[in-house]
Amino acid sequence: QVQLVESGGGLVQAGGSRRLSCAASGNIFKIGVMGWYRQAPGKQRELVASITRGRSTNYADSVKGRFTISRDNAKNTVYLQMNSLKPEDTAVYYCRALADPNIPYWGQGTQVTVSS
Repeated sequence: QVQLVESGGGLVQAGGSRRLSCAASGNIFKIGVMGWYRQAPGKQRELVASITRGRSTNYADSVKGRFTISRDNAKNTVYLQMNSLKPEDTAVYYCRALADPNIPYWGQGTQVTVSS
């Protein structure tokens, strides 16, 4: 009942920046915490950053200081601003939302490739 549509992925040079967006639709009033995950080839999917409805944030150590997660509740959209990108950041990035009663919804994923 919640759909997530991601945009902003693509190819970027090391040291560059990229901004991902995730727009939610459907029963948006039920959405609580939202987050960004990523999965590189041969690796487990990992949490990159999360943000609550009250805009409390949490980051993986590997991206802290470089990435910023934010959300616009009026636009039902969550963002991930990625700066100082490294080749190690190359992965498929997924948007996730939890909707009451704690039902997870996932976006389709967007590829981010950082070239050296």
